[in-house]
Amino acid sequence: MTDNEELDRATGERTVKKLDFRLGPFGAAVPLLFFVVWAITISVMQLSSEVALVLGAVIGVTLGLLLCKSKWEDYAQGLFDGLAQPVGLIAMVAWFYAGMFAQVLQVGGLVEGLVWIGSVTGVEGGLFVALTFLLAATFSTAVGTGYGTTVAFCTLMYPAGVAVGADPTFMFAAILAGAVFGDNLAPVSDTTIVSATTQNADVPGVVRSRFKYSIAAAIPAVILFAIFGGGGASTSEQVSTASILESVTPDGLIMLIPFALVLILALSGQHLLTSLTWGILSAILLVFTIAPGSPGDILSFNSESDTVVEGALVSGLTGYFNMAILILLIVGAAHLMRLGGTMAAITDGLVKWIKNSVRRAELSIWAIVSILNSSITINTAAEIAAAPFVREIGEKYKIHRYRRANMLDAVTSALGYIFPWGAPVLLGWSTIQTIKNQSYDWLPIVEPTAVFPFVFQGWFLFLIMLFAAITGWGLRYEGKNGEEVKEKPED
Repeated sequence: MTDNEELDRATGERTVKKLDFRLGPFGAAVPLLFFVVWAITISVMQLSSEVALVLGAVIGVTLGLLLCKSKWEDYAQGLFDGLAQPVGLIAMVAWFYAGMFAQVLQVGGLVEGLVWIGSVTGVEGGLFVALTFLLAATFSTAVGTGYGTTVAFCTLMYPAGVAVGADPTFMFAAILAGAVFGDNLAPVSDTTIVSATTQNADVPGVVRSRFKYSIAAAIPAVILFAIFGGGGASTSEQVSTASILESVTPDGLIMLIPFALVLILALSGQHLLTSLTWGILSAILLVFTIAPGSPGDILSFNSESDTVVEGALVSGLTGYFNMAILILLIVGAAHLMRLGGTMAAITDGLVKWIKNSVRRAELSIWAIVSILNSSITINTAAEIAAAPFVREIGEKYKIHRYRRANMLDAVTSALGYIFPWGAPVLLGWSTIQTIKNQSYDWLPIVEPTAVFPFVFQGWFLFLIMLFAAITGWGLRYEGKNGEEVKEKPED
């Protein structure tokens, strides 16, 4: 047993404490650094996908092996130690349950139910845009998927809004802004789960602590959408709004019951898996009895399909397989940086600038998260890459884990839906193009560069966290037992 290893007495397995790399701490950063450069490159080339990101992470880890001066078996053991860390495994399992829950709610017609609310209110123009933002925010908070919200609402609400005089650009922006709200606040959101688990925080506590930031951004956002969203020309002479919404019924609103159940259980302190399990079971029961959909929509067998089994439960799982692999690889790469001294070197360099200023520490966190999210187009991947730095700096200055998770998640959720090269923006844009080609040839196409300035929830949330970092609004420190305290504890 060398000085760079230690034996786990409980399992009898050895773990690696330190690795030496060619190029020193920079060599240890190559796996993650290559991944970031790879992600930026494929984004610029408009080739970004989850599988491509996984490949970039694998190549990066392989390059790290070639640069390792320690025994390669030690490098492999260090990587496996990182892969086995609870943070990645917890997030992965939580994603699977959250994905199944979201898919069952969609099968039960929750999207159509929310759209029905908009269709019967009689609002138009800017008020319809504001209503779309509120409904998208509600739906994304319920199912925890901003991407799913973007696709569903671009398919149903976007053409309906244009038909009743809503400005197309603001209509698209309202959908993206609603997705930001839920991605940031939902207990079952992938970014919420990652931001909490990577900072060793509980999801219910994180959600309760970030509510004030989400609402502070949402209030001016809904007002601006109502004021400026009505600049479109009504197309009622070209197409009947009723024909767009003819298949929409209120039946799916019954699925708000499982959503409320999960929310209540999660915020009351129940474990996230417990909350989601009850949500899934109650949602399936409703689909079997009252809500739209059928048992076959939940789970069915098809010998001719690649997966053999199909349905909402399967879609909920498979939708996160690639991201599950990606989070494990990035967590492993971050652990290699820790073993190679990169984390310590970066933290020491930042500490020289930060000195004893908690304000500078939070500004550093805000800047790191912003830079990575500007570069990596899939927000969860960017959040995973930024999380180790946020934790290192935050723990150094005793910033509470809730605060660290909020800074990490708010900036990630905000920027992920703003930039024209961002995955959800391009996803919404392509969805609008598809429905134009398939159903509504009169539908205007909003370019990603045009919607960029008007995703108000994202911009306000981004600026609110900058304001919080500068002023200390909402800042809490970590007490001796992990509690939130207003004054920084003595060293």
